[in-house]
Amino acid sequence: MAALHKERFSNRLPTKVEINNADQLRHIIASQVTEGQPVDLSLAVDGGETRNITLMPALTDTLLDILRLISTGRGFRMIPVEAELTTQEAADMLNVSRPFLIKLLEKGDIPFTMVGRHRRVRAEDLFAYMTERDQARSNALSELAGLDAEGDLI
Repeated sequence: MAALHKERFSNRLPTKVEINNADQLRHIIASQVTEGQPVDLSLAVDGGETRNITLMPALTDTLLDILRLISTGRGFRMIPVEAELTTQEAADMLNVSRPFLIKLLEKGDIPFTMVGRHRRVRAEDLFAYMTERDQARSNALSELAGLDAEGDLI
């Protein structure tokens, strides 16, 4: 079985076999989902023994999100909320350049700390900034859609 071991998805894309595995598991779990309710599964383990497991809704949703990423052939990286990120890691997450991120940090848009002469961004602070940014974008888009509905835009 060791020959089948691969490194985590944070540094690579899933193989065709992994894509198929993830898609099968995603369909099995999704077929058992009732919105907002725990999912009860029975798993066969070595020796023919069966074990029951209950997945709470948040865990089910998260697992389905991960399986959806893998089953579509995309890689992903899990980042704990309490992690400290380098400026390059934070810039990559925002899909901006490192110099642009540093401007955001220096303006005070995102809190950071100095470790020696290096800036570090808490993942929690970055996620909060992303949520605020996405909300501002959504509000602006709604406003534009409203103006368009009024006939002010073409």
